[in-house]
Amino acid sequence: MFLRTFLGLAATAATGLAASLQQVNSFGANPTNIQMYIYVPDKVAANPAIIVALHPCGGSGQQWFSGTRLPSYADSNGFILVYPSTPHMSNCWDVQNPDSLTHGKGGDAGGIISMVNYTLEKYSGDRDRVYVMGFSSGGMMTNVMAGSYPDVFEAGAAYSGVAFGCFQGAPSATPMSPNQTCAQGMQKTPQEWGNLVRNAYPGYTGRRPRMQITHGLADNLVLPRCGEEALKQWSNVLGVEYTRDVAGVPSSGWTQKLYGGDGVKVQGFVGQGVGHAPSVNEEQLLKWFGILGGSNNGGGGNNGGGNNGGGTGGGTVALWGQCGGNGYNGPTGCAQGTCKVLNEWYSQCTP
Repeated sequence: MFLRTFLGLAATAATGLAASLQQVNSFGANPTNIQMYIYVPDKVAANPAIIVALHPCGGSGQQWFSGTRLPSYADSNGFILVYPSTPHMSNCWDVQNPDSLTHGKGGDAGGIISMVNYTLEKYSGDRDRVYVMGFSSGGMMTNVMAGSYPDVFEAGAAYSGVAFGCFQGAPSATPMSPNQTCAQGMQKTPQEWGNLVRNAYPGYTGRRPRMQITHGLADNLVLPRCGEEALKQWSNVLGVEYTRDVAGVPSSGWTQKLYGGDGVKVQGFVGQGVGHAPSVNEEQLLKWFGILGGSNNGGGGNNGGGNNGGGTGGGTVALWGQCGGNGYNGPTGCAQGTCKVLNEWYSQCTP
């Protein structure tokens, strides 16, 4: 009880308003007993948009609430943030679970959909403006949610994740799992990747979520090829071809990859020298979702910001970024929090 009260006070202080992160204990079917946290701003828009924000391995919904500046944007734009939290499998999402990889079967994905439906009904949310984003394991789960439940999400944004179904058949999906073939850049043809998504919901012919994939080119935990494979997958699913690169978007060191001409359905971002870090540019993300005005393609019109460039900023690593481990050669100091050893191969900056 004390911890929950403390977290609520900390959330209030972080936003400067009375709104705070709250736990919801009863939200519907919850096959894997995951947890739900929600941030509802003081001034909620009529029929608000809903963003599901998914934490990385070793994290939690409460911690990921502080991992980006999305709560402050919710305060000024009236959308609602849902923060699922898994206590299982080293706090990693079950992206290898056949139930989560199949529409309507259950798994962590089924519990997250219950959270979405609860929020839509309680706050009269807009069913055409439900979005999902996440980093690392959360980025992997973002792809899972978009693949298994295309009827729910309008768009997704995955940071340092892997393609839908990449961990299929693995015993687990943690950095400690003995089978790291997926995170080391498993390759398939675009058609093979696309079939994994289509087979998750056989017979579905409705709209598919627009997808944005962001990956650091110096990521040695979830290799950069994982981002390339995810772009191959979604370009196949959404029927668009690679068009061109735009250098310097959203900021120096980054390159935007456009598909289908203008990148309206699929786009990617790759960061030179960026390791395993969240790299969330909130304005860019919210323009992609359509919550903020302005272009989200062909140059974006963004001014950087957010937590871009893990491993930069005077030799420090952004919150939730990698800061150590066998084979890691990047910065070991944390811009926020402390460097926590999760296993021999991976240490992470945590609050």
